[in-house]
Amino acid sequence: MEHFITLAFTQATWLQWLLLGLLAAVFVAQTVIYAHYFTGILRHAKTDTRSNEVLPPVSVVVCARNESDNLAQFLPLLLEQEYPDYEVIVVNDGSSDDTEMLLAQLQQTYPHLRYTYTPDQTDIISRKKLALTIGIKAAKNDILLFTDADCRPVSSHWISEMARQFTPNTDFVLGYGGYHTGNTLLGRFIAYDTLFIAMQYLGFAFRGHPYMGVGRNLAYRRSLFFAHRGFAGSLHLASGDDDLFVNKFATKANTRIATTAAGTTQSLPKTTFAEWCRQKERHLTTAPLYTPKSKRIVATEPTTRGLFYLLFIATLCLWNPLTAAAAFALFLTRYITQMVIINKTATQLGERHFYTSLLLFDIIVPIITLLLTIFGRKKNIHWK
Repeated sequence: MEHFITLAFTQATWLQWLLLGLLAAVFVAQTVIYAHYFTGILRHAKTDTRSNEVLPPVSVVVCARNESDNLAQFLPLLLEQEYPDYEVIVVNDGSSDDTEMLLAQLQQTYPHLRYTYTPDQTDIISRKKLALTIGIKAAKNDILLFTDADCRPVSSHWISEMARQFTPNTDFVLGYGGYHTGNTLLGRFIAYDTLFIAMQYLGFAFRGHPYMGVGRNLAYRRSLFFAHRGFAGSLHLASGDDDLFVNKFATKANTRIATTAAGTTQSLPKTTFAEWCRQKERHLTTAPLYTPKSKRIVATEPTTRGLFYLLFIATLCLWNPLTAAAAFALFLTRYITQMVIINKTATQLGERHFYTSLLLFDIIVPIITLLLTIFGRKKNIHWK
């Protein structure tokens, strides 16, 4: 055995050692990213002791366009939250279904439900930004909490779990919005992509580098919105009502995260891969407008991940038993590290776990994202 190792060591070329050295360097970079940033949700959960004795009044804002079925199913869950002082404002964005009648009926049972509307003939690039602005103007309270019409709070303590994160210096609270996925390959794929993105933006926010949030579960101050003229800088874009607003105004000092399962929401996912790609493509249209620092943050993990796989394959192609064994050891260590951190985070957020599918999704998600970024259709996509 000793003779075999010595022979393998002496026969390894300088290129094989160079590739192994580069692979080890990228492995260290990936390990640091996971240990420092992607554990942010877990670290916050361990250190989060904040519990306001007096919870602030909250205005929940929901925009809806032809969402009467979803509102009938999910709106009562918003209206029956265990919270002392809150209102729910639904903006009827030119719906042609039974939304108006449904809201009028629900208001008889829930007096803290209020609703307004945007005219159906309104023709702008982002109707949702207009609808949100109308809802924010109608709000009575400074603390605003946002979700979508097809979202449901996972628990009756959703508002309290988000609101208790506010301090006098807090302007933003970033939450987790998952998807109610089935046990299909597409469902698992969407669940993984959503969880991984959340681990990144919540983890970076925990470490003082907030760069985005999701409108399915996001809170900020009404006063901040008007102080910065709302969505004035992004009205020419169909999307960006959530991530661009956070990217522009969230800082280390004014941003906190919520990481309990009770403080999460679940949305209805796309039912086909093509629909998911179109949704993903729309979300990616705002990334080029992130600040330069945010772009570097977003690019760091997928870049080092891609390099890791390329160097791993290259090391195996230039076969040598010793360098190949070392490469496999690095690969296995990274996989185990990923699996532990991702699944512990999934448990914290009440999400599903990933084992064998983790490796598949870890490889194909950045490839699909890159292809959608490069070949995505450049057109205005109206919110529906």
